[in-house]
Amino acid sequence: MGTLEEDLGAGVEEVRETHISWVFLGSDRVWKVKKPVNFGFLDFSTLSARRSACEAEITLNRRLSPEIYLGLEKITLDASGRHRLGGEGEAIEWAVCMRRLPDALRLDRMLHEGRLTDAHLLGIARVLAAFHESCGAGAEIASFGSVERIAENVEENFEQTRASIHAHLSPTEAEEIERWQLRFLEERAPVFEARVRAHRVRDGHGDLRLEQIYQLEEGPCILDCIEFNERFRYADVCADVAFLSMDLALNGRVDLAERFLALYAREANDFDLYPLVDFYESYRAYVRGKIASFLAADARAPQEAREAAHQHARRCFLLALAAERRPLLPPIVVAVGGVLATGKSTLADALGRLLGAPVVETDRTRKFMLGARPTEHVYEGSWQGAYDLRFTDEVYEEVYRRAGVVLDSGRPILLDASFRSAQMRSRARRLAEERGLPFFFVECTAPRALCLERLAAREREGGSVSDGRIEIFDAFVAKWQPAEELPDGERLRIDTSRPLEQSLAALCASLPSWPEGLDA
Repeated sequence: MGTLEEDLGAGVEEVRETHISWVFLGSDRVWKVKKPVNFGFLDFSTLSARRSACEAEITLNRRLSPEIYLGLEKITLDASGRHRLGGEGEAIEWAVCMRRLPDALRLDRMLHEGRLTDAHLLGIARVLAAFHESCGAGAEIASFGSVERIAENVEENFEQTRASIHAHLSPTEAEEIERWQLRFLEERAPVFEARVRAHRVRDGHGDLRLEQIYQLEEGPCILDCIEFNERFRYADVCADVAFLSMDLALNGRVDLAERFLALYAREANDFDLYPLVDFYESYRAYVRGKIASFLAADARAPQEAREAAHQHARRCFLLALAAERRPLLPPIVVAVGGVLATGKSTLADALGRLLGAPVVETDRTRKFMLGARPTEHVYEGSWQGAYDLRFTDEVYEEVYRRAGVVLDSGRPILLDASFRSAQMRSRARRLAEERGLPFFFVECTAPRALCLERLAAREREGGSVSDGRIEIFDAFVAKWQPAEELPDGERLRIDTSRPLEQSLAALCASLPSWPEGLDA
């Protein structure tokens, strides 16, 4: 009679193993079997516990990928004593049955092969923003966002690696991570509490790694959330997002990590994640390092696997250490403005990719403050209703508040608005002055006929976040105040009638961008 791994492995194409599961891959199906292990933070030591974990995995993961998780399947023994999937008789083990997805569509593969694009990151950001909005909340879940509950997880990490961490880091490095994470929790307690009050603590995913996400033709498919311990899944949505941004950085793409954060913040209207994202990235990196260190210390594992695990653990721990370091790209303030349909948003988004900067838009901010969807029109007439001058001032103040939050995290910011008056531009400039940062105003221009043509196309095609339209174009232009109050070095005029690439090239001569090598 063979072991479960031997018997089931003989009937499939490949067997993969993690520290908690065996994964049996067939031609179009996958079966995941929990190992009978007890690591303290998870306990699969009994058959009933493993069945419950399988059932929870199916239920929880169907929130994001209902078509992938096919159901629970029992494992039995046949007459010869060999393990079989299904069959008659009593279950001696349980498996999660899933549809198999092509490895070529897995995000880690796509990243390493240079196939992961900005459009893919945007799709993931949109799926996650909608997912987090729909996730369970409530008093019990919210309690896991308190500093006390987070500290339990953080301190557990340090205790569980106390005997092994020095195999991967120097004592000074290890002490620095522990001191910084615990001090951050103490000093930023009001920020964590504000996130709880804002209902940002949810029953989320808990394990958003690149290899858990597949880019299907119909969109991103996200698998394998944490099912074995609620306290690793109940968390600030920032902790979820930071896991994926950390993984991108761990794989050498800090630029994509920052781009993903910026896209998620925009889609979720959650720029207030920025004060905490560095902490959560450090925490997530330490967790990854801890898990790798378990394998590195496992005397039963092959020497090659142990050495690879050691190298991975060291990279993860060093990334956890790096969270408090100065950013590679110093923060700046870039305001992108102009009259209707001069291509402000298109240019701002493209600059965001180049600068690794989030974009805060008046259009989306206005809709959020009104409780409207981003593409829902809220206009009534020129300077009326949602565009009343008093309410517009409130919108701009919220834009500046969000921008300040991002800047104070050490990151650059892009502001996307009309900035039609000297007063509006002066307020944006003050964001930079108060922090001793460079300020640039990118003034988008285009011929009147082209602007009207763009507005007509928007109306035909729909789906635009902007409420700009032909009927108010001339009234808007009449309100425009030339940006003559700004010195030449701060005022960058761009004719958007030419190709976008030319506009970006002209701006790059004046604006800093990512250091070479971060996108290699």
